[in-house]
Amino acid sequence: MGIWSRKTVGTLCNEALGEGPQQLKRSLGIVGLTAFGVGCTIGAGIFSLTGDVAAHQAGPAVTLAFVLASIACFFAGLCYAEFAAMVPIAGSAYSYAYATLGELVAWIIGWSLMLEWLFSASVVAISWSGYVTAALKDLGIVVPAAIASSPFTVDAHDHLVRTAGYVDLPAVLVTLGCMALLLYGTKASANVNTAIVLAKVLALAALIAVGASYVHVENWHPFVPTNAGQFGHFGWSGVARGAATLFFAYIGFDGVSTLAEEAKNPQRTVPWSLFASLFICTVLYVGVSLVITGLTDYRGLDVPDPLYYALNASHMPIIWLKGMIAIVAILGLISVVLASIVGQVRIFFAMARDGLLPPVLGRIDKHRHTPYVGTLVTGVVAAATAGFAPLGLLGELISIGTLLAFAVVCAGILILRRIAPEARRPFRTPWVPLVPILGVLSCVALMLSLPNGTWIRLVLWVGAGLGVYALYGRRHSKLRKELAQR
Repeated sequence: MGIWSRKTVGTLCNEALGEGPQQLKRSLGIVGLTAFGVGCTIGAGIFSLTGDVAAHQAGPAVTLAFVLASIACFFAGLCYAEFAAMVPIAGSAYSYAYATLGELVAWIIGWSLMLEWLFSASVVAISWSGYVTAALKDLGIVVPAAIASSPFTVDAHDHLVRTAGYVDLPAVLVTLGCMALLLYGTKASANVNTAIVLAKVLALAALIAVGASYVHVENWHPFVPTNAGQFGHFGWSGVARGAATLFFAYIGFDGVSTLAEEAKNPQRTVPWSLFASLFICTVLYVGVSLVITGLTDYRGLDVPDPLYYALNASHMPIIWLKGMIAIVAILGLISVVLASIVGQVRIFFAMARDGLLPPVLGRIDKHRHTPYVGTLVTGVVAAATAGFAPLGLLGELISIGTLLAFAVVCAGILILRRIAPEARRPFRTPWVPLVPILGVLSCVALMLSLPNGTWIRLVLWVGAGLGVYALYGRRHSKLRKELAQR
């Protein structure tokens, strides 16, 4: 009994497969789950971040950076699939860590997942605001910067400085709108998300198919630009840092596992949906990055809307494609905000059920079977963060928190195979221990390629989380109470 206390796989299964008023409703099939995975994966990473990485880190080899990031995701995905099939529960990496590494590590992972989901919703909402205000400006409608930008930004020295803005109102409104849709019910939001995701995938596929005819292959030479003299600025070190940065573009695929408790036949649907969403996103990322770096010089892609910029720079005569990309980018980012809020709410739900967070966060609506209090809290906090926090400060934290969670999941497979070798595994990670070890190593390697400032912020975030655990979670842990009574 203590901070290393573990939940058994049987206990987690009973929680996931039980019945009662505090259970989530199983309403999602493979299509809905895959759409959520694709929906929260294809977003700001491809619509905005691709250009920045190409212009400053990898050049045309941004495509290789996507491939490296997807390989790390694939190893982690194999491990996620085994856990999700064994224990189809809402907590994702948090619950898996609770069964393998103990309560304290589970808390750290759950706290780190907030970097992935809560802040991701805010970052994408800020990106959405930028696209919308730019589109409105093209139509002759100017939204004043005072109500469409954060009051703070981060300067070149990592200092927080004041801007001319007061609040990013569009970012706040889109976040609250997504929260309202989720309060209406998971099934309804899943249907809306599926429609948006279908449009997003078709638009990116059209960009690849049509844009390929206008590619100038000389823009790909040299494919890996010569290093500029610093680690991470082009060359192969730039590809490595680009892969770590672009990991942000893959953080949503494990959103499938956070919905495992709402999946029909989860032992089958969750693993299939995990791999389907990862495969779809990787194919689109590789295709889009090849096309946009072939349409224009990579050095000019350092813009908020690199896809639209590349289409304009190529002087393509196909006007409808440009308009479609702009519209789909705006709609597509909405689906990412939706899915990010869903992921965070399910993490809150699992931690509250274990007593590590206030029980109100796990309260279920009797009619719609959704955790409505957690949805309200997540939506309001994400909206406030989107309205007032600087984009750069948030973006730096997301990838490292996600990589940490993925590494723990991979390590957890090794531990669970040792402590519960006879447990039923509807899906088994192949080539154990090779795949989990490669997963851990690839995630750690990407983490080490991130700037020192990102590590400092991670340590501060984890430190704050340990304080919350010491003051509340440790004292209210249901597992501790159960063990103390035996």
